[in-house]
Amino acid sequence: MNLKVGDKVRVIAGKDKGKEGKIIGKKNDRVLVEGINMVKKHVKPNGQDQNGGIVEKESLIHVSNVMIIDPSTKKPTRISHEINKDGKKVRISSKSKNKLD
Repeated sequence: MNLKVGDKVRVIAGKDKGKEGKIIGKKNDRVLVEGINMVKKHVKPNGQDQNGGIVEKESLIHVSNVMIIDPSTKKPTRISHEINKDGKKVRISSKSKNKLD
């Protein structure tokens, strides 16, 4: 997966198409984006949450449905990789050829 926690992404497919948000978590080939793919979940009262009830929270979205936003052009882009002088692999924006890290 080319995306990291903290990257700003745009949703390119699904019910939230066109919305932007920051990645706050990832699991396997899915990411959790802040404010995207909101679902209502029924929660039982327990020790931490005495009330319980219906809670609205983010749900995972497949990584193929989001694209990273290039910080310089503010547009969605693909990611390529390059080895820098130190021998470290860095992410490069395919459109602007700028480093994303």
